[in-house]
Amino acid sequence: MTLPALLFALLVALLYGALYHFVRGGGFGRLLLFFILSIIGFALGHLAGLWRGWVWISIGSVNLGPATVGSLIILILGDWLSRFEVTSQGKV
Repeated sequence: MTLPALLFALLVALLYGALYHFVRGGGFGRLLLFFILSIIGFALGHLAGLWRGWVWISIGSVNLGPATVGSLIILILGDWLSRFEVTSQGKV
């Protein structure tokens, strides 16, 4: 992957994270979480697409279709897991 393709992929992943934050809301910490989750999901989706041979909405060397699906899956899963609260209850 070339440097322009990598920068384009990073820009698209950050856009997905920002849009997800716009929809779900939260503070600055959640925005950073969504950025990180989106980048990880985008990379995993792109790599899964390369591994399985899925070519869907390919822009240059970026396989945008599987990368978008991977980013959305990781964003939804990470958002869901981050909303759990731990409570301590004594068993006395």
